[in-house]
Amino acid sequence: MPQIAKYSPTLNTVIMVEDTLKKTDESIITLANLKRKLPKKVNHYTLRKIIEYLEESNKIAISLQGITWIHNRNPALRKAITQGKQV
Repeated sequence: MPQIAKYSPTLNTVIMVEDTLKKTDESIITLANLKRKLPKKVNHYTLRKIIEYLEESNKIAISLQGITWIHNRNPALRKAITQGKQV
């Protein structure tokens, strides 16, 4: 029988983290600051799993300084990026 992940985030928790990252005033936020800004407490390992998912789905970028929300749903911006000239 396969072992079930001990820290599986719920959809509500993933959405809560996404919303917090989208709405933060800072361009880069550390994991510790993100934890403080979340409206509810989230287990560290669960939060790491969510961060891993968001990075794999290209919604965030992770650097040595912290986490940056990079996902943009603006269709005009997407069109400009796909049709823009490469410099």
